[in-house]
Amino acid sequence: MPKTFVLDTNVILFDVQALFKFSDNDVVIPITVIEEIDRFKKDLNETGRNARQFSRIVDDLRTRGSLFTGVSLGDDKGSLRVELIDPQLHLPSELDHNKADNRIINVALKQLNEKGKDSVVFISKDTNLRIKADALGIPSEDYETNRVPIEELYSGIRVFEVSSEDISTFYTEKKLDFENDEICANECVILRDQINPSHSAVGRFDLRGGAIVPLIKATDGVWGLHPKNVEQSFALDLLLNDDVQLVSLVGKAGTGKTLLAIAAGLQKTLDEGRYKRLLVSRPIFP
Repeated sequence: MPKTFVLDTNVILFDVQALFKFSDNDVVIPITVIEEIDRFKKDLNETGRNARQFSRIVDDLRTRGSLFTGVSLGDDKGSLRVELIDPQLHLPSELDHNKADNRIINVALKQLNEKGKDSVVFISKDTNLRIKADALGIPSEDYETNRVPIEELYSGIRVFEVSSEDISTFYTEKKLDFENDEICANECVILRDQINPSHSAVGRFDLRGGAIVPLIKATDGVWGLHPKNVEQSFALDLLLNDDVQLVSLVGKAGTGKTLLAIAAGLQKTLDEGRYKRLLVSRPIFP
């Protein structure tokens, strides 16, 4: 049975495509959300861009039917409806009825009364608003489509079991010709002896050469830094390789991502003169 998802303003501003991410269920946008979105349209940032794009998307959907009764969101999708506030539905006296958040809660409660608790979910990234909704008996959830299970992320590292002769060839010839349909360009590789697992080698796959090549190693370290494990060795190799134009490092806090990146940037800018300027940017959290 399809469910009804009532979306808060912050969900739209966070992901303008959120309307289309609830499968074949129905999406309800409170009229208050439309009013709040309108206030953000002139902002010269990501929030303003999402607000403007949302308005264009809804205006296009409006031409397909009535937003009052609901319009289709596409094949294998549900419908979108803009819902008005119910003046007959009285919220608890503790809640200010003129506050936008509470008017949005009004719409979610209206849906709950009409369709039942098992059929309505209120979606908001506002913790306090989810608490209010829960206190009124409205099932509420955070919008979490941005979360990706760690096991689904591309690790950038692959382990291959090879013969001891292959590992010896890698050390003597400084490369190992390698054919594998699954390996990606610049993917980091651990070669492990099939018979003796302690006999191993690490390298990076060079797509143009079709071979696994040794890692770049700075004998004296990089600005005093030396890798402490194989993952940091792989990271420094990629960061110091002029043929690799973009490196994305993912890992837990404290694993050296920023430190290694800045050290490699200083090495390339100040020591080697490969670049004129090093830029460091951090996300701004208001």
